[in-house]
Amino acid sequence: CFPNTVELVVVFLAVIRARGVAAPLNPAYTQDEFEFYLSDSGARLLVTGADGNAPAQAAAAKLGLPHAVAATLTDAAGPLGLTGLAGDVQDNHHPAPQNGTVQHKEENEPSDVALFLHTSGTTSRPKGVPLTQRNLAASVQNIRAVYRFAETDATVVTLPLFHVHGLMCALLSSLASGASVALPAAGRFSASTFWGDMLAAGATWYTAVPTIHQIILDRHASRPEPRYPALRFVRSCSASLAPVILERLEAAFGAPVLEAYAMTEASHMMTSNPLPQDGARKPGSVGRAAGSLEVAVLDEAGSQVPAGERGEVCIRGPNVTAGYKTADPGANEAAFLHGWFHTGDIGVMDGEGYVSLVGRIKELINRGGEKISPIEVDSVLLGHPDVAQAVSFGVPDEKYGEEIHCAVILRESVALGEEEVVAFCRKNLAAFKVPKKVYIAADLPKTATGKIQRRIVAQHFFAPAAAKA
Repeated sequence: CFPNTVELVVVFLAVIRARGVAAPLNPAYTQDEFEFYLSDSGARLLVTGADGNAPAQAAAAKLGLPHAVAATLTDAAGPLGLTGLAGDVQDNHHPAPQNGTVQHKEENEPSDVALFLHTSGTTSRPKGVPLTQRNLAASVQNIRAVYRFAETDATVVTLPLFHVHGLMCALLSSLASGASVALPAAGRFSASTFWGDMLAAGATWYTAVPTIHQIILDRHASRPEPRYPALRFVRSCSASLAPVILERLEAAFGAPVLEAYAMTEASHMMTSNPLPQDGARKPGSVGRAAGSLEVAVLDEAGSQVPAGERGEVCIRGPNVTAGYKTADPGANEAAFLHGWFHTGDIGVMDGEGYVSLVGRIKELINRGGEKISPIEVDSVLLGHPDVAQAVSFGVPDEKYGEEIHCAVILRESVALGEEEVVAFCRKNLAAFKVPKKVYIAADLPKTATGKIQRRIVAQHFFAPAAAKA
């Protein structure tokens, strides 16, 4: 659990080189969230930077996990020290030697699980996604091929490295290409320092979520820089990029904008629009299959639909996880039906293989690239002693693409305000999962069979409120 620091990069690479499994976690999680992710991943050790992370450490202590601290790296060519390692923390492949050091004589195996991330589910708790060395290598090769990365390339990381987007595309694909990667001087993305960092790094490209692109554009409109770097391309991924934003980006920075489509289960990238020399880029489309990955649009029977017709976007290839780590025996069977991984997204493929996404079968709320399970938010809301029923849902938002709203029914004879509900959520959810708007309701719209449908609830509460505004 680290912010975006060089210590995180070193520890991550060291863990996967030592045939361990790295599970980067969001430093903004609450203690309850850390407890879930640490226990569900089967973690054996928590590693933080020198500043630590109180909620993560409290969760680790409760679970009986040792906590190691990575010292701040002051000498770029020197070693990175770890303190606090317990004597019984050893890897699964080698016995503990007598001198207390681990001598690795084996090479990494392609089947070794190297990275463990969670993806939010719509009908259950977030599911664990194990990704192997083979998965990561295949994904890196696909990304390198599509964007033609070379040693002359450089970028600045705009995204957290506990996400597959920043980790796979910005960091690992660059390092595997001999290219350079700079971490923001501020420790995270900042519009005021971004272009200075890019110029200092000699950057030739960057990748970001649409929300960050919009922030960069807003800054450009209000306070343009005296000079911008010459970019080969700009990449957008993790949420839909509106064609008008694509056009503004290209006009502002004089570089082609390539929209891509990715999932944690695919070790990030599945499709991308190509570089100009390799084909057309189509605004509104997420491009064509990347490298060795196969993409198909299937009907419910598992048959490919004709070009231009809707179906579920499905994938298969060496970068795709072999299956979720889950106690639900039906989850993997459903996810890999008919020999393909089912993304849960509805899409259309044209005659040239370009995919356009229509909507999601799943009900994930996509807030600026953060995929949030409404079920998880519901469960926190229902944990309030005065809340009888609760349903959260996504609504359109200009800045984030989608924002979280929720409707709650209170228990009889209690008075609870919107602010109190939000405050309760802040204590139990990471900030990006906290509902922006709470509707206190007498009842919730249901189907004829008594089921609550989020889409109907959203229309019932959000549309009238938007109309009044």
